[in-house]
Amino acid sequence: DTTDNPINSMTSLRIVLLSAVAAIGLAFSPTRTTPLSSFHHPSSSHPSTALKMANDEVKVGDKIPSVVLKEGQADYEKPADVNISELIAGKKAAIFAVPGAFTPGCSKTHLPSFITAKEELKAKGVELIICIATNDAYVMEAWGRTSGGADAGILFLSDSNAELSRALGLSMEGDVMVRTKRFSLIAEDGVVTHYFSSAKESSDTWAPNVLAAL
Repeated sequence: DTTDNPINSMTSLRIVLLSAVAAIGLAFSPTRTTPLSSFHHPSSSHPSTALKMANDEVKVGDKIPSVVLKEGQADYEKPADVNISELIAGKKAAIFAVPGAFTPGCSKTHLPSFITAKEELKAKGVELIICIATNDAYVMEAWGRTSGGADAGILFLSDSNAELSRALGLSMEGDVMVRTKRFSLIAEDGVVTHYFSSAKESSDTWAPNVLAAL
């Protein structure tokens, strides 16, 4: 007879207690009714996709949008706000953009082509030459100053938030930095009259090609 055996009695008591604890734990544990996969939102981890598809590429006849860019100042002073559409209103302007300040192709060919062609562009009625990149205003100021571009009268403006680049459909989205596709255009009173894409050749955006079309 085992009913009076103290060892068996203790064992039975432990089993009962453990079963009770397990039952209480299940009763109060949170129940997951939603699969884990539903908490993953690809759109929020890649916000650039919608932005990338938001605008078509700029074309002749389009109006330059009202976007505030930044102009770096000497001696690291606070950058000044420049509304691009207000700046070029009533003027004939040559605007060119580069993927990055101080990069080889931009520093050796694209920018120098406009420095060299400044007088010829002026003779064609161009009143403003503007260089744009998504580098910050301090970098753009330093590039303009050290390259000779600022001395040539070229205005270096920062599109650090890529607002203009995206509005023109010319942004290159990236995880670290958004860059602007290489391009050049002529705008008269804010309206694009000539557009030069780098889709086929980078040289299509250089000043000689722009001059040939004017």
